[in-house]
Amino acid sequence: MLSVRPKVAELVFNLYGRALHPELFEIHTTRTVQRGDYEATISITSAGHVVTWRYHGITLTEVATAAHHPLPVRRRIMNYRLNGDRTEQMECRGGATYGMTFSLEPVDPRMFYLFQQELCHDSKRRGMLHRFDSSGRMALGALSYINVEHRNKQLTIQAFHTFPDDYAIVKTQSTFQVP
Repeated sequence: MLSVRPKVAELVFNLYGRALHPELFEIHTTRTVQRGDYEATISITSAGHVVTWRYHGITLTEVATAAHHPLPVRRRIMNYRLNGDRTEQMECRGGATYGMTFSLEPVDPRMFYLFQQELCHDSKRRGMLHRFDSSGRMALGALSYINVEHRNKQLTIQAFHTFPDDYAIVKTQSTFQVP
C-alpha cells in the first residue's frame, strides 16, 4: 500500500477531551508508555500523529492530521490550522495540565535534506520513525519522527513531520503533566 503524505497546507491540530477510535487513522507505528499514574499511546499516522493520554479518569487525545480527515466534533477542545507558530496551555480537572506548541517552518532544500538525515540518525538511538514513500514529484519521501520523554509526573512528546514537496517541517511539542 502506498504511504504518501497530504500537502502541508491541509494540516490541522486538534485536542479532544476523550479517546478517538484507532480505526479513524491509518497507523504506521505505535508505542505505549505507562509511568506513575498515567498511560499514553503514541502513534505515527499517515498525516501526522495521535497521542492519547489517560490519568485518573481524564483522557486527552492530540491529533495532527489533514483538515479533510473525518474526525468528530464532540468534545473537541482545540482546533487549529497547522501554519505559523502557536502555543497553548490549559488546566484540567484534578490539577493535570496540558501544553502544546507547534510551528510550520519552510526551509531551503539543502537544510531540508540535512534535517531529514539528522532525523534518520537520531531514530537509530531513540524515538519512533516512519519513512513515507515519495509522492512522485520528489525522489525523497517524507519522514515522521517522534521522541518521547517520560517521567513519573510528566510526559513530553516532540514530533517532527517533513513535507518534501513543500520543503517544510512541522514541529510540535506537547507536555502532559500530573499534579
